[in-house]
Amino acid sequence: MKTAPVVSKELLLPFILVTFLFFLWGFPNDLTNPMVEVFKNVLNISNVRASYVQLAFYGGYATMAIPAALFIRKYSYKAGIVLGLFMFMIGSLMMYPAAVLVSYNIFLVSFYILTFGLAFLETTANPMILELGDKETATQRLNLSQAFNPIGALTGQVVARIFVVDRLETEIGADVSTEVLSAVQKQQIIEHDLGIVSTPYIVLGFVVLTVMLLFIFTKFKDHKQTSEPLDLRTSISKLFSNKDYYEGVLAQFFYIACQIMVWTFIYQYVTNLNASRGPDEQLNATVYVAASTISFLIGRWICTFMIKYINSASLMLIFALVGAAFCAIAIISVNMVGLYCLVGVSFAMSLMFPTIYGLALRGMGDEAKLGSAGLILAIVGGALMPPLQGRIIDLGGTGLRDITIMGNIPEVNFSFILPFVCLLLVAVYSLRARNRSR
Repeated sequence: MKTAPVVSKELLLPFILVTFLFFLWGFPNDLTNPMVEVFKNVLNISNVRASYVQLAFYGGYATMAIPAALFIRKYSYKAGIVLGLFMFMIGSLMMYPAAVLVSYNIFLVSFYILTFGLAFLETTANPMILELGDKETATQRLNLSQAFNPIGALTGQVVARIFVVDRLETEIGADVSTEVLSAVQKQQIIEHDLGIVSTPYIVLGFVVLTVMLLFIFTKFKDHKQTSEPLDLRTSISKLFSNKDYYEGVLAQFFYIACQIMVWTFIYQYVTNLNASRGPDEQLNATVYVAASTISFLIGRWICTFMIKYINSASLMLIFALVGAAFCAIAIISVNMVGLYCLVGVSFAMSLMFPTIYGLALRGMGDEAKLGSAGLILAIVGGALMPPLQGRIIDLGGTGLRDITIMGNIPEVNFSFILPFVCLLLVAVYSLRARNRSR
């Protein structure tokens, strides 16, 4: 029996072009995660207020997902990509006035607009990849494209560490007595550090401009409707009569929430461990974030291969339960074992986004364009849940272990109860989707 190829030769070029976008939007995702801790330290604000970075960043997805789907449904995939790249560029370049004016609010608006563009790109690229080949290999093909996303994420982490975190003066200022530093000197440190924060985004804006011009001037054969599209009301009714779809939207919400919470607050987890370690034993949070991304990348490549032989829903069920177990250990552990388990959670999450996407949209045909909006809208989980985790961390104050819960669990550890619950809910979806596929 002949097996359908993951990508056919005649569709290889469009596949490569669209797959590059997965790398491109992975970069700002992980460049932004450490900014929660950066803004907290530079501006001396609470964990909750600092987490508004993620609220703004992922809130842009929630705002623009449905408009993006309606736009590409009316026009074309290429038009959606070009418009998405334009908004991506504008949001990135707005970081310059935010830094010059020393305005946290303008930074938040910049993140918000930047992700308008990312919402367009993800709403367009994911269903497009599903359609660039045989239906039998659609989920495997999306896993393959998504495997390039963590490469972009890892690049973003490296840039965040080398060109942002390592160049900040805030830590230098924090070590100096407040009597020594005048108000002017403190303001100079803030202005310097916000300029450092904005620089990689400004460079990214010009990179995105180049990619946008490449798409504009490249002939791109857009996917054609196989039939007249259904009216909007009928389309929505069709989507939400499909349990795989509407349960998939909920599962995607909780998966994204889990991912962003783990990758955002691992910095605070490491800071808490460092509090009980000597000056020569301090841990570098960026190392463990990079290890998380590498394990995520390895997991995605492994799963892309395994899905060829194992039912995708069954595989995701196993990984979700393993991830929940890792989270549980991270909660109760007050040593390095918990940190290693947080890194392991990333491996467990590796296949979830594309697999949920593939399961939710299977059999949707042309209505996948609109259906994609709900799955991108679900990314709002990454906006809504981190502030809740921040509130748990702030239960006893702005410190990380002002109080202990259930005996000796620091509040920062206990806050990972939220990712634990999210992974259990993904496991429930996996089980139900597997049973339906049978």
